[in-house]
Amino acid sequence: MDDYPVFDVFLTMLFFFLWVMWFAIEIHIIVDIFRNEDLNGVRKALWLLLVLVLPLFGVLIYVISQGAGMGRRNTATRMSAFGNRPMGSPTAASAGELERLAELHRSGALTEAEYARAKHHALPM
Repeated sequence: MDDYPVFDVFLTMLFFFLWVMWFAIEIHIIVDIFRNEDLNGVRKALWLLLVLVLPLFGVLIYVISQGAGMGRRNTATRMSAFGNRPMGSPTAASAGELERLAELHRSGALTEAEYARAKHHALPM
């Protein structure tokens, strides 16, 4: 352990962490370039070329010029994953589905186990 002092281990870990963080930022920027509907194909290609060839300046220029849109696109993508509603919020469709399931259960068309399973699928998670 004398050949590699503790401070050098710390610096190595710090540089490795910064290197991984840099790649995460690059990937996030590249995904946002492709997600950006305001850019046409040529502009996307130019941004991609700038970010990959001159990474530091490309990322800084992209964040300065497209930073506000990045947040909106990220939020829109997350909301679309949940059907434009917050996670866990009930919908009119699920309420109607629950009423229909309850009626089928009361009429005897569904067993208790089938009713519980269908109710679990109808409720938003």
